Amino acid sequence: MWPLPDSDPFCVSSGAKIFATTESQFNNVTMNTPLNPNKALWEKGDFTRIAGTMRESGEALVRQLGITKGLRVLDLGCGDGTTAIPAAKLGADVLGVDIARNLVEAGNRRAREQGLTNCRFQEGDASNLEQLPDHSFDVVISIFGAMFAPKPFEVAKEMVRVTRRGGRIVMGNWIPNDPTLVAQILKISSNYTPPPPEGFVSPMTWGIEGNVIERFAGGGVPAEKISFARDTFTFNFAGPPSAYVDEFRKYYGPTMNAFEAAEKSGRAADLQRELEELFNRQNKSKDATSIPATFLRVTVAV
Repeated sequence: MWPLPDSDPFCVSSGAKIFATTESQFNNVTMNTPLNPNKALWEKGDFTRIAGTMRESGEALVRQLGITKGLRVLDLGCGDGTTAIPAAKLGADVLGVDIARNLVEAGNRRAREQGLTNCRFQEGDASNLEQLPDHSFDVVISIFGAMFAPKPFEVAKEMVRVTRRGGRIVMGNWIPNDPTLVAQILKISSNYTPPPPEGFVSPMTWGIEGNVIERFAGGGVPAEKISFARDTFTFNFAGPPSAYVDEFRKYYGPTMNAFEAAEKSGRAADLQRELEELFNRQNKSKDATSIPATFLRVTVAV
């Protein structure tokens, strides 16, 4: 097991888990409602601003997955549809599930705008997909999604449970200590955030092959049915790297948490400087921002 960092911007201490199933129930929730930090994290800011810089690589990745018309596809931790919508455009019947209500709304809006009647989004927790029947999907995709859910062994079991026999699970997971963008954002940010609570499991542990094998073994999948590959996801932003850092600071939950903590200790300028140096150093574009990031692509044969 990869050792946990002393602090982690993906961990928050408060939030708003809404135990509601209807619009009226949602609107009647009070501030005394039990809190779900993971839901709060991804409803914080506006992740669609970051997702908009990930579209090209999302589409390119989906084209590699052999998605064809009529396949039933689940996109778990789907955000606003960076991979769900491309899969639907290839003719699959796609369900996107995400814990963040605002991202589900954004995904349904994007699907409507693009006339995709074969793509819909709903709220759900990757560690408990009780609303989905067994063996109901041909392909389960989770690109930088389910890795952020708590209870990783339960996440693996649920992905296996909802996949039909003969189907596939494809995950994209960031890799701890990798020298490229996302792992380095986490490494830098962790120097500015408080320690996570006892029992917290870093999402980056999904980027270690041994952990992935162990977790899917708990779902009944033997190691020989799991394959790994290093792949690249590129973030493309129309402005300079410094402006892209500002997008992360204003709209991306984990980075927002890091800056909030840094501001309390008077170190926000230091965090801004470190991130700008990182983004400038890894930028491959001369007149905008284009930053490749390495991830672990996991394919599980069910």
